[in-house]
Amino acid sequence: MNDIYIQALVGGMVLGLGAALLMFTLGKIAGISGITFSAITSYSSTNLWRWAFLVGLIIAPIITAQFGYKLPTEAATGIPLLIIAGLLVGIGTKVGSGCTSGHGICGIGRFSKRSIIATITFMFTAFVTVFITHHLF
Repeated sequence: MNDIYIQALVGGMVLGLGAALLMFTLGKIAGISGITFSAITSYSSTNLWRWAFLVGLIIAPIITAQFGYKLPTEAATGIPLLIIAGLLVGIGTKVGSGCTSGHGICGIGRFSKRSIIATITFMFTAFVTVFITHHLF
């Protein structure tokens, strides 16, 4: 089997395990946008798990790099377009009351109708965006 598929399989399993552990231990949903927003806007000792979660997201690629796994180091587009895309994603997570991790991984796993609809919307938007950017321009 191709190494990229093994990496994706292991990564998906680790994401699922982390989301399940967070749900079963703290009763919290592993939605990155919500965790980040609450960590930054709320000053409480109960936020320590949020900061630990975010630090884990940052150091995980450093740790896995020691085992030969790598993230892409080059973007296929320029910085201005990446900034615009980031802003649009941020607006979308606010309007959609969550991000792909919260809705797509955790919400669908809980059979949330709202999350299923949100994930379908994310995916449809991604398909349209790829079609426009790769086939029309």
